[in-house]
Amino acid sequence: MERQQVIQGLAALLGDNSSHPLPDFAGVKAARWRHLPLGGRLEGVARVDLPEMDELLGIEDTKAALDLNTRQFVAGLPANDALLWGGRGTGKSSLVKALLRRYADQGLRVIEIDQDGILDLPEILAALQAADPRQAYHFVLFCDDLSFGADDPGYKALKSLLDGGVEARPDNVLLYATSNRRHLMPRHFADNEEYHRHGEEIIPGETAEEKISLSERFGLWLGFYPFDQAMYLDICIIHLQRLGVQTPQAEWREEALRWALQRGSRSGRVARQFARHWAGSRALAAR
Repeated sequence: MERQQVIQGLAALLGDNSSHPLPDFAGVKAARWRHLPLGGRLEGVARVDLPEMDELLGIEDTKAALDLNTRQFVAGLPANDALLWGGRGTGKSSLVKALLRRYADQGLRVIEIDQDGILDLPEILAALQAADPRQAYHFVLFCDDLSFGADDPGYKALKSLLDGGVEARPDNVLLYATSNRRHLMPRHFADNEEYHRHGEEIIPGETAEEKISLSERFGLWLGFYPFDQAMYLDICIIHLQRLGVQTPQAEWREEALRWALQRGSRSGRVARQFARHWAGSRALAAR
């Protein structure tokens, strides 16, 4: 009996799904794919971080574009995979989670996958089909901070999912990915040597074309850019108010700017971190 329990425990760690139940998407809004040595499994997420859409400032055009695409998707209409690229902390992943908050009641569900999970895409699709045989829900596969090395095997697996694989993807599955890299792969000086001129046109070489081809398979490209000073301070106000702080801006403005300067970035993430620092330190001093 003890030996059997040890074997079952090892099988679970290695990815045996035989005794692991699939998530009930009637009760959970999100799940994560856990990549394991011999496969993987879907695990429901009980507590999900769901920001309000109105709290995401400075990205109005990108919010509108991804919101429209998502509304099409949950309505059962054609929609595109989306690549959200740009500066760190500018709201890429928060936007995806805010869309889940907005459309969960209409059947939207988010499946978080990591870099290793890209290789498990066929298994992920099979698990979703088993968990939702009637296709009652619409699933966004969400891969945060996606990027590939030159010889990364996940590169071809993702290309196959997006466009060109033999197996057809279900209509109720989309991919939303975020990345700091516009083309998902590193650029090297050697790539520039392959460019050549044809009349007035600059023609990229094979290596550059290969790198660009992956990002072009996403139907929707959305860029996120660093905020200016005024927008950064506005976002600080929002986060301070969420923490119950009503201190006039004149009292914390200079410290907020120093906080951003020390981190080399003005972003929503930095603004939230400053607000937590300011609110916590002032509350502690008042005790």
